[in-house]
Amino acid sequence: MSQYIVSARKYRPDSFESLIGQDNIAQTLKNSILRGQLAHAYLFCGPRGVGKTSTARIFAKTINCANPSEQMEPCGACESCQSFQEGRSYCIHELDAASNNGVDDIKLLMEQVQIPPQVGRYSVYIIDEVHMLTQSAFNAFLKTLEEPPAHAIFILCTTEKHKVLPTILSRCQTYDFNRIGVSDIVRNLRAIAAKEGVKIDDESLHIIARKADGAMRDALTIFDQTVAFCGGDIHRDAVIRNLGVLDSEYGFRLVDAFLSGDYASVLLTFDEILAAGFNALHFIASLSGHLRDLLVSRTGGLEALLETPESLRERYRAQAERCSVKFLYDALGITTACEAGYKMSSNQRLHIEYALMRLCFLQAAPATAAAPAAPAPKPEPKAVKPAPEPGPEVPAPKAEAPARVRKRTSASALSLSELMAADTPAADAPETAAADSGADLPSEELLRERWGAFVSDYASERLSGNPGQSSRLVNALAPAPLSFSKGEDDRLCVSFEVVNEAQRRWIESNLREMERHYNRFFSSSRLHLAVSVRPETPEDSNRVYPPEEKARDLMERNPELRTFVKDLGLDTK
Repeated sequence: MSQYIVSARKYRPDSFESLIGQDNIAQTLKNSILRGQLAHAYLFCGPRGVGKTSTARIFAKTINCANPSEQMEPCGACESCQSFQEGRSYCIHELDAASNNGVDDIKLLMEQVQIPPQVGRYSVYIIDEVHMLTQSAFNAFLKTLEEPPAHAIFILCTTEKHKVLPTILSRCQTYDFNRIGVSDIVRNLRAIAAKEGVKIDDESLHIIARKADGAMRDALTIFDQTVAFCGGDIHRDAVIRNLGVLDSEYGFRLVDAFLSGDYASVLLTFDEILAAGFNALHFIASLSGHLRDLLVSRTGGLEALLETPESLRERYRAQAERCSVKFLYDALGITTACEAGYKMSSNQRLHIEYALMRLCFLQAAPATAAAPAAPAPKPEPKAVKPAPEPGPEVPAPKAEAPARVRKRTSASALSLSELMAADTPAADAPETAAADSGADLPSEELLRERWGAFVSDYASERLSGNPGQSSRLVNALAPAPLSFSKGEDDRLCVSFEVVNEAQRRWIESNLREMERHYNRFFSSSRLHLAVSVRPETPEDSNRVYPPEEKARDLMERNPELRTFVKDLGLDTK
């Protein structure tokens, strides 16, 4: 039985041409060799598994190669290349700084640097994970790094550039390695599968590539794991089961349910996902990714941003055509706010279920909010005016189109808000008759029913970066009773109460913004908000107030205390 070698080692790049996804760095290094402009120190930094150490080895092998090709690739046949390939090279040295990070290790290296190479022109020292060196070791390394012997070249590799001393960084040429794209990983895996005689479909390759998160080494490790599980014939379902990846089928099912308002099937699907052992936060992140892919699919010219196999792209386009841009934009706002507040929530499952139900009501909200239009009164017969006397003809002025009907000549100049406006159904356009009849004025029953949903929506958008303050705002406003009154301008005034004066002042400072959000939430333009402090009741005397509200109340009652706090710069929060 032959010895098994994992793919990450077996197919490790051994030439600049075989490097994956780092073409600009490879070309720069080859040009420096061709022109004889070699620096004495290089720093290769970037994420794990993207080819830093492999590039350092290829570079070291090439500058010592006796017969490099015209494309500056190592020949692989000379003594220097052969000795390096067999692990007996005396001119290319590797040091693992994670396990040799002390001053004594660096001093030993400094002594070794003074010895000229036995074969080749340069002694190359590759120091991997250089950020693990201690402060004393870095200081001991500084002088040699600044003025090394003419035959010495240092290549430092690290995944954490910020941990390397600035004095070290200033002495090195720095090369930043990027994450490898999904398409590059898929192409390389497909070639390796062909060499290994493994049959695998494109969807499985894309799942492995996305799971690797830009690291080619991780992709090869996952590929070996998948082959061990599935054998020589790999299918998508087996890959999903083996890797524990959330199937994209769930995303399509959930969005279909959102569009139809079927919140019962959405909750059952979420329960099915949790029962399968998936992390709830990963689920909501995956749903955000699916909504993002739908938005990309719906917008022409953004196909390059969609990292999915061709077999799925048409399905994304078909579902995206059924979703408006506004729906996708609002849905992404809900899912991202849910992610932000997940860890702060005391009932995390309910937190996600509430977000899912809000997604189900996104489509139904405008239709429900609109009250039935009153029958238009029959027009009275107009008096017939006598025809004017003939005179010189004056051309009639051209009627100017409404602002929302006008279109720009350049499609690329459209903003997101204009895209949403263009995507909104025709019923959303202003119509004089509908406005006069009160069609855009929701019923009081609906306003009471959806007050809590509005408060949560406003809090998640207004305070998305502060989950704690968002939950306090919801707790303060959601249970507030509402009262209604008609104004002289035919607007409906919605009055609500808060517990104390501090809450009232904060809300009044943001009332205009809240009112705009309120009208947008109910697809109306004639809703007005008013806030007042609830009269104190006997129950309120036993209520426990937070320390911040107690401090504010004391300062309002005692001006001397307020002056004292201000003079000393005390924090009342």
